[in-house]
Amino acid sequence: MRAAPTCPRCFGPLHGPSAWSSAFRCNTHGDVLPYQPPWPPTSVALEAIRKNSVVPVWLPWPLPSGWLVTGFGEVGDQRTGARASVVALTGPSLMEGPADLLVIAEEPGIGIGAAFAGLDGPDPGEGFDSGPPNAKIEVLGHPTALWCVGGPDDRAVYAGEARGNWLWTICWPADAGCLIALAELSLIDVRDHELDVPFGAFSPRLED
Repeated sequence: MRAAPTCPRCFGPLHGPSAWSSAFRCNTHGDVLPYQPPWPPTSVALEAIRKNSVVPVWLPWPLPSGWLVTGFGEVGDQRTGARASVVALTGPSLMEGPADLLVIAEEPGIGIGAAFAGLDGPDPGEGFDSGPPNAKIEVLGHPTALWCVGGPDDRAVYAGEARGNWLWTICWPADAGCLIALAELSLIDVRDHELDVPFGAFSPRLED
């Protein structure tokens, strides 16, 4: 049996729907869509999130050298569909040891990107994009601007917009953020592709 869903803004417990309301409720953040227990890195999980997601399911493709897909997350339920998608990847960092990357698409107000980024949320914050972008990546073949967003020192957080939804890339450790600025990532929406994706071990970052 999969674990219970949690709040997408604080990862706290939720009160489930009742006879009086169909909503999930967090004691801190009120009515929210549920962050479902993360999916393991398998083709079955990939197919499930492809079919259920209302928002893009972004994947860097081709993957950077040495990188593997290490799990998936979604916010929503059978009634709403997934209104946020999370793709986890793991690969070599610029320094010693592995690096982790989460690529998130979410509708405004969901809050899962800000939660993983270590921000109060639910969105990147007013004025985050007031200066020139800190990086540009390709999304569906188009250059897309990303801005560094403040957060804990152990991670690098970039946020922008693509297809009317927030786009987040969150890297651990912080120096892995250079991957976003220098690796010329190109994102595709896996809902539109049949891919032979290489999988690695499950990422504990999805259980933050």
